[in-house]
Amino acid sequence: MTFLYQFNKNGTKAEGYLKAVDESEAKAKLEAKFPKATKTKILGLEPVYVAITRNTRMSAFKGRPLAGACQGLKASDALKIVEFSPKKAAGIIKKTILSALANAANNDGVADASGLTVRMCVFEESVRMRRYWPTARGSAHPIARRLCHCRVVLAETKKTKKGAK
Repeated sequence: MTFLYQFNKNGTKAEGYLKAVDESEAKAKLEAKFPKATKTKILGLEPVYVAITRNTRMSAFKGRPLAGACQGLKASDALKIVEFSPKKAAGIIKKTILSALANAANNDGVADASGLTVRMCVFEESVRMRRYWPTARGSAHPIARRLCHCRVVLAETKKTKKGAK
């Protein structure tokens, strides 16, 4: 199971991922990673379900607006948005969300995967394929064909109290 932890180090908030069998093992690994001598405070620990689609033949810049629109929505609502989008990124996000839902159901035994929300949906730069375009007098211009990774993180929907902001 994958856990997302938030920590505060020297006044700066950050987060990271940790693989562990259960929450007690995750806490033990965090205590080993951040001993009391380092002035790092663990703010939270929650189980998440991650899926990554790697080396997709598309620029990350083109997928980021649609990925930003999916963040914070329920997984079913995010799938509805990407299903009706004509962009190439929509197919990649749909495939990755479905993979994250399958990971939650099969690997971690989540009974009701429909209650999960898209905690994070990002497109990250990957390697570039180097190509050359032949030009006059035997020279060539370089071309960079960009590739990207799509990462989707699903988390449980947090229950908020009525009237709380």
